[in-house]
Amino acid sequence: MTQLEYAKKGRVSPEMLNVAGREPLTAEQIRDNIAGGSTVIVKSDLHDCLPVGIGRNLTIKINANIGTSNYNADPALELEKLAAAVKYGADTVMDLSTGGNIRAMRRMIVAGSRVPVGTVPVYEAIVRSPDPSGLSEDDFLDSIRTHIEDGVDFITVHCGVTRNCIPLLESRIMGVVSRGGSFLIKWMLHHGRENPLYTRYDEILEMARQHDVVLSLGDGLRPGCLADATDKAQIQELKILGELAARAQARGVQVMIEGPGHVPLHAIKENIELQKTYCNGAPFYVLGPLVTDISPGYDHLTGAIGGALAGFYGADFLCYLTPKEHLGLPDIRDVIDGVIASKIAAHAADIARGIPGARDRDDAMSRARSNLDWESMYRISLNPDRAREIRKAAGSDEAEVCTMCGDFCSAKINRECRAQYRK
Repeated sequence: MTQLEYAKKGRVSPEMLNVAGREPLTAEQIRDNIAGGSTVIVKSDLHDCLPVGIGRNLTIKINANIGTSNYNADPALELEKLAAAVKYGADTVMDLSTGGNIRAMRRMIVAGSRVPVGTVPVYEAIVRSPDPSGLSEDDFLDSIRTHIEDGVDFITVHCGVTRNCIPLLESRIMGVVSRGGSFLIKWMLHHGRENPLYTRYDEILEMARQHDVVLSLGDGLRPGCLADATDKAQIQELKILGELAARAQARGVQVMIEGPGHVPLHAIKENIELQKTYCNGAPFYVLGPLVTDISPGYDHLTGAIGGALAGFYGADFLCYLTPKEHLGLPDIRDVIDGVIASKIAAHAADIARGIPGARDRDDAMSRARSNLDWESMYRISLNPDRAREIRKAAGSDEAEVCTMCGDFCSAKINRECRAQYRK
């Protein structure tokens, strides 16, 4: 049975118990939330990995995208990115490979990952036949089947991109920025037919249910710039995704919803509320969101600003951005920076949401700083290696204080004052 089928029968699965051991909820509470569609547990029964809970009242999770392109298809490098992403806190990874031997890369990442792995099956279909005339409906579904059989834990499927949405795109500046969404529109226009991922959705559900693969209903019409945010096309797709989510849950298939994209800061709350309304509280997976369009080279920071606010208002799952977003394929340093930025956003939101225990690490850091306990400060930080490296480069790694305040360090003065108080 799927986790959703277990939950609907009132049963607690081993995966629910596992997740509860790392979350502020009991296994029974997680079970009830899964049954209600507000939580998913990401883990295929074909993949030996740590099950991850995403959804209502759980800690916010983050995803790191890795994968090859036709400009760089080095499997060894992608495995290094996988290791770095997991080391620095990614809860899941997505293999978005579009270059080299895509299937071999996917199998290698699944075999080497102890966290859940997601993919976008339509990418592989596109790579095999960039001309839409060469792709049949069966080709799209065969790609989905192959990814599921290879053991991925969740898949992005752009089932909500329908022909009725196409006229709504005319007023956009950026059009369709989703690779999968743009190609499906190209396919529909060429063939004069509806999106096969929409018309053959029941077949996709059955494939996902067989191995308890979570469907991540992709936002193929997500806004690619602030000017396009929360427009008619985005909202129309969101409504369709809500209907598809309900159909999935009725069939015992776990589902989450993907969201924008580029959203101005003041519109993030509205976007979260719309998703929770139209999709009946299903877990929300957002890319950033980016709150400005002018930060190439720093989009991991722009996304973290939006991600923190999105998490506070109810997003459950943040997809990281790296400094290379909009510029190129990320390297290992970019992956680390992206993971850390997204982790900060998720953690800040968890504190603001009052998640039990979320601030414990921060309080431990405060005590270490108060005592000028540098080793503890390194250990508690999100990136101990980087913290140690920066202090050493400043020439103060052997000193009691850092080079910012030197002997006028407030922590040192406070410690001296405390010693006076106690006399």
